[in-house]
Amino acid sequence: MKRLANRLAFCRPGDILVAAVAVTLTLQGCSQTGDYQRPASHIPEAWQTRPGTTGTSNAAAIPWRNFFRDPRLQALIGGALAHNQDLKIALARVAETRAQYNIASADRLPTASLSGSRTKNKIPGAFTGIDRPVTTERDELSVTVVSFELDFWGRVAQLSEAAQASFLASESARRALRISLIAEVANLYYTVLELDERIAIAQGSIESRKRNRDLVKRGQELGAAARSDFLLAEGALHSAQGDLASLENQRAAADHALTLLVGRAPGDLPPGHALGEQEVRQDLAPGIPSEVLYARPDVIAAENRLKEAHANVAAARAAFLPRILLTAGLGLASPTLARLFAPGTGNWSYQPTLSMPLFDGGRTAGASDVAEARRNSAVAEYEKTIQQAFREVADLLSARTSLAEQRQAIEAAVSAYRERLIVAEVRFKSGSISYLEVLDAQKDLFAQQQIAVQVRRAQLSTAAQLYKALGGGDSPDT
Repeated sequence: MKRLANRLAFCRPGDILVAAVAVTLTLQGCSQTGDYQRPASHIPEAWQTRPGTTGTSNAAAIPWRNFFRDPRLQALIGGALAHNQDLKIALARVAETRAQYNIASADRLPTASLSGSRTKNKIPGAFTGIDRPVTTERDELSVTVVSFELDFWGRVAQLSEAAQASFLASESARRALRISLIAEVANLYYTVLELDERIAIAQGSIESRKRNRDLVKRGQELGAAARSDFLLAEGALHSAQGDLASLENQRAAADHALTLLVGRAPGDLPPGHALGEQEVRQDLAPGIPSEVLYARPDVIAAENRLKEAHANVAAARAAFLPRILLTAGLGLASPTLARLFAPGTGNWSYQPTLSMPLFDGGRTAGASDVAEARRNSAVAEYEKTIQQAFREVADLLSARTSLAEQRQAIEAAVSAYRERLIVAEVRFKSGSISYLEVLDAQKDLFAQQQIAVQVRRAQLSTAAQLYKALGGGDSPDT
């Protein structure tokens, strides 16, 4: 197909018309790309879930205000949806692609323009034959239809379809960004709550170690405790103070990130719930992969980009075929403005043009190759998006069950280590053990308490991410 048009450059003039007809008929069949067909996704028919991962609630049917019940979190999400800069950029891109679609669609309609002109010329006497200058005037008023293409091969229609697919892709990308923004705000909010709890635990640990340090110091002064015990207590206190400073820095960083997501510094916010008071939703149903994933905005955006590439291939192939352009005009002309609308002043013009690429140095063929390559890339991107979406849901379903088990285990561990510390402090006060065992018990309890808070936050974040992965947050605000 690519060589036929170039060979016309070597035909004899008398054979050009016959060759053009032959090429037209040949390329008309070659240019057909067929209707768009969704590629096979090659994803399993069901997620491999562990026991306990079943649910009854459809995430896509739950408004985000019903899923996230914390009033403070609701206010933050509402602020992010109104002021987040990335979301504003996405909205601007949607408006841009909508305008581009309107421009492409306009090419399918004729362009009409109204024009009026007045021309006045003076001819010197030497050229008039009557030895005196002559002045001529001409007034015109016309309506012109300029270069309207008869779209026999669908080239203009395919370009319009590609622009529409681009618009739909940008709109779906905006929706995907919106639900990702909701989940990310929730995740950062839970991180802030986690760090608040860990800071409170660290502060409690510091107070406890201060009391023990003072107790050991009195014991040293009375000769009942060794200098090494006091140094251990003093070092443990400073270590806890260092941990507190690190946590406070992390808390500030998380708060700054949350402010960036929201788009402005939060104003007066309603009181929120503590981390332990947050509801961990375990009732989200995974559903059937094909039904869930094909409804996700990011997957829809990838498919629309694939449709755009498919339409561009069809348009590029149609560029090998002849183009028929029509230019027509209808108007009035007279030597004086007063007689412009008098009988007999009407005029019209009609100019059909047939053009076909014969030799362009491979430009048309190259454009077709580019369109084909972009379509192949779009197919791969679409399949990759589907596979990543499947993996995301599968990982989150597995994490949901695992974190529930971890939480039960860590809460039991915290209870055991707390009791161990109480026993160790009693035995130390009675002189049965050294302060080193008390210190070990304190460190273990502190570590387990920190882990317990982290697991609780991970449960909440996993629920929020699973809500997003299953299509939640895409419903209109209520």
